[in-house]
Amino acid sequence: MGLRYTKQKIFHFMDKVNSLPKSEIEIQPPLHIRLKPTNICNHKCDYCAYTKEGLQLGRDMLTTSFIPKDKMMEIVEDIIEMDVKAVTFSGGGEPFCYPYFLDVLKRLASSNVRFASLTNGSLLNGEIAEIFANSGTWIRVSIDGYDGESYSKIRSVPVGEFDKVIKNMYDFKKLGGQCLLGVSIVVDTVNADNIFDLITQIKDTGTDTVKVSPCIVSNDMGANNMYHEPLLDKVGEQLEKAVSTLADSTFEIFNAYGRLDDRFEKGYDWCPYVQVLPVIGADLNVYSCHDKAYNLKNGLLFSIKEKSFKEGWFESKDQFFNINPSRVCNHHCASNEINRLILGYLNADKEHMMFV
Repeated sequence: MGLRYTKQKIFHFMDKVNSLPKSEIEIQPPLHIRLKPTNICNHKCDYCAYTKEGLQLGRDMLTTSFIPKDKMMEIVEDIIEMDVKAVTFSGGGEPFCYPYFLDVLKRLASSNVRFASLTNGSLLNGEIAEIFANSGTWIRVSIDGYDGESYSKIRSVPVGEFDKVIKNMYDFKKLGGQCLLGVSIVVDTVNADNIFDLITQIKDTGTDTVKVSPCIVSNDMGANNMYHEPLLDKVGEQLEKAVSTLADSTFEIFNAYGRLDDRFEKGYDWCPYVQVLPVIGADLNVYSCHDKAYNLKNGLLFSIKEKSFKEGWFESKDQFFNINPSRVCNHHCASNEINRLILGYLNADKEHMMFV
């Protein structure tokens, strides 16, 4: 089994990496796009970073926004024509709530573009589930509560919703196909004592992989670490037990839980990943990344309300260098470590490269 969460994937696309600096004239299409078709969601999670007060992510998000069908199909055709390698559907809202999702998936399934989705799993059934099973690369279901009551408390949904999601996952695996079924567990004070039990239930569904990570409670690194400090030992012990007793060749546990020291402070003045993995929002704006989605002041690259995504992308290379991470990105950033690797490669002194 290969490394699914490695930070070095980008270095399999060296033409793209070498095109990133401002000194390069050629603009290449993004490798991967996060596409947020709707901000409407049928769950209301306590920890949702898009709606949590005080977080910069989602600051300008309207929960009613969604991409009109004609515009969405235009975006999809641009993605195919530009030879974008992959699309991940995510929130904002719940992608499976998007009324034209089936049409979008059918078109992507007929192309060379790989596709995946984050989801709460409540609508993972029917023809859409079949398309993912047969043509999708992965589905990742967000599960945090460990039983009906805790799940209901965290997500403000009926108690029976937990069992419904678990059944959908069982049924999805029965469909067969090559699509990887994953689960994302976000650790908070409600579920921290029950992580091992939750992972055990998840493995029983036939799920292929589970990722465990911390909830984000603040734009400040210290505040996040303070929140998780009392939880580190007990969660760490459960994850160690899970890895030793549950992980095997068919079930991967990826531990991304811990202190967040490497996700906040930025010592660089341009972001390579803007050109690698941008976000198309349900508001028809293109953002630098999913950690700055719906932040019009510091995350906006361009709007596609009056132009196509393809036109906006190739219009000017300067737009990719207007965001200075050292000034405006001292919040959580999933790409921080990858950016450091890329910049370490790009900034190597050419006179000393051979002294490896």
